[in-house]
Amino acid sequence: MARIVMKFGGTSVADIDRIRNVARRVKREVDAGHEVAVVVSAMSGVTNQLVAWVNQLAPLYDAREYDAVVATGEQVTSGLTALALQELGVDARSWQGWQLPLVSDDAHGKARILSIDTAEVLRRFAEGRQVAVVAGFQGIGPDGRVTTLGRGGSDTSAVALAAALQADRCDIYTDVDGVYTCDPRIVARARKLDKITYEEMLEMASLGAKVLQTRSVELAMNHRVRVQVLSSFEDKPGTLVVDEDEIVEKQVVSGIAYSRDEAKVTLTKVADKPGIAAAIFGPLAEASVNVDMIVQSSSEDGQTTDMTFTVGKADMERATRLLKSGAGVTGYAELISDPNVVKISVIGVGMRSYAGVALTMFQTLAEKGINIQVISTSEIKISVLIDEQYLELALRALHTAYGLDRQ
Repeated sequence: MARIVMKFGGTSVADIDRIRNVARRVKREVDAGHEVAVVVSAMSGVTNQLVAWVNQLAPLYDAREYDAVVATGEQVTSGLTALALQELGVDARSWQGWQLPLVSDDAHGKARILSIDTAEVLRRFAEGRQVAVVAGFQGIGPDGRVTTLGRGGSDTSAVALAAALQADRCDIYTDVDGVYTCDPRIVARARKLDKITYEEMLEMASLGAKVLQTRSVELAMNHRVRVQVLSSFEDKPGTLVVDEDEIVEKQVVSGIAYSRDEAKVTLTKVADKPGIAAAIFGPLAEASVNVDMIVQSSSEDGQTTDMTFTVGKADMERATRLLKSGAGVTGYAELISDPNVVKISVIGVGMRSYAGVALTMFQTLAEKGINIQVISTSEIKISVLIDEQYLELALRALHTAYGLDRQ
């Protein structure tokens, strides 16, 4: 007997027929003798509609009331899923975040989980294996108000619940059947990975892969929760996200991720002296503008430097406005912004002991005539910024160059 948390996303519970399908999957685990907790998202499109209504009514909304509205999508789904299980003869009840309770801080709209009380759920497991159907994405703040965990927060709810229950596994059911070496919609020869390490999955999630929410992977890594990503619609093995020790043969590169949500900003002829970088990036940080890749190149005379960095596309206008308003302090000659770029990243724990990864990337892109604009590295990833028109060509070429193509 195992203890399993099963999480179903919006597409998995998009309508009544799909909710019935979810119930049948859960029943199969219950019939196998397992203790099961289920975490559900809102039905596909519902949260977007709720957010749109809030913005339409009150563009400068009270974040507490925003949470009160958008949390209702998961409440509906949890109740419907519990009913579907009961119709199949499975003992089940729905739980809202505040009923467990799942306690969070008071950062409405992007709350962080502080604790989960699983005593009552465990008691019901012990008494008769009652299935707990938990509304994802929501909790209760210190003031007793409903909070939400941010978009994709149901993944975080599921992993946190699995950690609190000391579950053997957390199964994340989605509309894909696992984690692939690259986006199979672009790279037809991408292949599904049987296993991937927490670190690799964290890099892939933060660098553009949409399979799992970044915070959920961080939580899984910190608490060593075994996570499996698999399809709601097909009976196929998924991808296990596990500790590095569980993977015997580590690939040099396990996957390639990309992000279209990048904009490049360049400041030319900035004075090359202490304090200038702080003057540039300080106001951006205060305005919550995330800066990612940064490159600084000094002039021959050592008096000035060009500063290039990336921000999210949605933040580009705000960033350029802030930089222009501070031009008197930073004293740059020209501000150039470019939203037509993409970031491509190669990821793999095997990079720690292999020296040729960067060279392969640079040679492959050069052979295809693709210019690299910015480079950023960490212990297990290399990211480059290129012109967006070369995205598909670059992904396919790199996928082949690193031997990731499906045979």
